Amino acid sequence: MPGRHITDHQMELYMTHRKKDRPALAGAKAGFSTATAYRIEAEAGRPSEKRKGRGRRRPDPLAGIFEEEIVPLLEASPGLRAVALYDEMMRRHPELHPGVRRTVERRVRAWKARHGPEQEIMFRQKHEPGRRGLSDFTDAGALGVTVAGAPLAHKLYHFRLEYSGFCHAAVVLGGESYVALAEGLQDALWALGGVPKEHRTDSLSAAFRNLKREAREDLTARYEALLEDYGMSGSRNSRGRAHENGSIEGPHGHLKRALGDALLLRGSPDFETIGAYRAFLARVVSRRNARNREKIDAERAVLGALPGRRSDGFEETLVRVTSTGGFSLRRVFYTVPSRLVGHRLRVRLYDDRLVVYAGTEQLVTLPRGHAGPGGRRGRVVNYRHVLPSLRRKPMALLNWVHRDGLFPRDAYRRAFDALREGLDDRQACRRMVDLLALAHDHCCEARLADEIDRGLDAGELPDPELLRKRFPPKPDGIPDIGMALPPVADYDDFGSPALAAGGLS
Repeated sequence: MPGRHITDHQMELYMTHRKKDRPALAGAKAGFSTATAYRIEAEAGRPSEKRKGRGRRRPDPLAGIFEEEIVPLLEASPGLRAVALYDEMMRRHPELHPGVRRTVERRVRAWKARHGPEQEIMFRQKHEPGRRGLSDFTDAGALGVTVAGAPLAHKLYHFRLEYSGFCHAAVVLGGESYVALAEGLQDALWALGGVPKEHRTDSLSAAFRNLKREAREDLTARYEALLEDYGMSGSRNSRGRAHENGSIEGPHGHLKRALGDALLLRGSPDFETIGAYRAFLARVVSRRNARNREKIDAERAVLGALPGRRSDGFEETLVRVTSTGGFSLRRVFYTVPSRLVGHRLRVRLYDDRLVVYAGTEQLVTLPRGHAGPGGRRGRVVNYRHVLPSLRRKPMALLNWVHRDGLFPRDAYRRAFDALREGLDDRQACRRMVDLLALAHDHCCEARLADEIDRGLDAGELPDPELLRKRFPPKPDGIPDIGMALPPVADYDDFGSPALAAGGLS
């Protein structure tokens, strides 16, 4: 058609038809005139090779600016963004039209393509089944999860098989530590039912940071012992090279987006307990693994065998219980039963709990606490541990340094504040101790908290005597079980032929 340039594709189509057709017919099939067909017969080369570039039809808005000013800036700092150069040129040359931004971006991109620095290339790797598993931690604060209305500051331990995509995730409350790594890794391997040849992390120095040299060496030895128990070799990526762990860094985002979607479908990010949140996380991960079931089953077949038992996934230390009714560990104060004052205890630290031993006997399990922001001391106080002493000295509650951690639910804290406003300090402390004693003695902590909340909302101060009538103690007497003894004469029939035949007379 007139005014239309012949394309390379039309040229190739013409040459194909020309093998068996005359120039006029082959040209018609290719979509151009007979005259053009005969011109092509006389000329050599493709149309694109003969076509001259279109010249500029309007003045260059960056004439005297790009080569003279922008290029020297790019040569000095190749990392400069085009938008920064545009802003600088607009500052230097107010007469420039704002519409030149696209021109600046296009020219800078073309200059970098010809003269820019060499870029780093990512080499995609071929993954072998059963070869490598990866571990990493990722912050989960953006999910907005709350437990009983309180924000949950936590991370996720994430394990993933490189080949099949099997993944395991666990809630981590105490940060990136050896304990969290060891416990999460072993949970993942036992859920998987096998062991890969290699375990890869980013940099385990996250677990050793700010420790003395002896502590770092101890943790490194423990990690190497853990790998040896499971028959794995250990590796880590180069410091600051997160892309070397790309097989898990990218899936971090996939996992958290899947959790975010599941929370939206659930209708609320609030959970009654941390256990409920862990169960929710396990369901989401299980659904993701179900999509890769075939590859996971194929990889399981080439995994190594698990050891006979799990390795120790905890840290162990010794503490002494002081006259304050507890002990301090990692800038956190823990209460224990007062009968342990003066005893030296052995404590095993897990990510979410402490298991306390006296010798080889397990005494108590405590939830693990963590220091607050800025290294502020934390506390884990169980009112049952200090209640016997508070009954004898209720006024000690008034200015006790750990008082705010004593109340098991917010209703009890509200009750103490209301009692202090409506009564003198002695009466307020006495009533508060009586309320805690009622919750403990009658096993009604949650129901009593609801009743206290209802009374406070109605403007009533909690009265332990009245509440004791509403929550009577559960009867703990021994049930009366009737037993009917057979007549003594029946014993004379033991061994008789009638008994041998299957019956008693």
